[in-house]
Amino acid sequence: MEQYFSATQKMEQEVMFPSLLRGVFPQEEGAAPAAESRTDLYERYQLLKAIKPMVEKGLASVGDQSPSGADADGDTSLDSNGAEDAQLEERLSQHLTGLQQVLSHLTRDTNALTRRYSQILEQINLSEGQPSW
Repeated sequence: MEQYFSATQKMEQEVMFPSLLRGVFPQEEGAAPAAESRTDLYERYQLLKAIKPMVEKGLASVGDQSPSGADADGDTSLDSNGAEDAQLEERLSQHLTGLQQVLSHLTRDTNALTRRYSQILEQINLSEGQPSW
């Protein structure tokens, strides 16, 4: 989670001119651009910026929930509670694994976008330093 927030903060600090990302398509390391990926890095930048508040809001709402009404039905047997608890634990584990995978993917995309933006700026700086005669 920390890596995701760190990556998005770095992206927001470094990408000063997001319009430079228009028409630039993502590439996997050492691979040709994917034909099915027709979203440019500008669109990905907009998406990553839109996702961040949703993730932050989701974390805040999880912290605001209280477990006070969770045991309203006190007539259930201990055996069924044990089985239900095991099911809930398994579902929570699957959910957290999925969430971790999504955040890892978003972090990787954010870092790749930031790296590519830095490369674009380097190319611009190098071309400005060349004499145009």
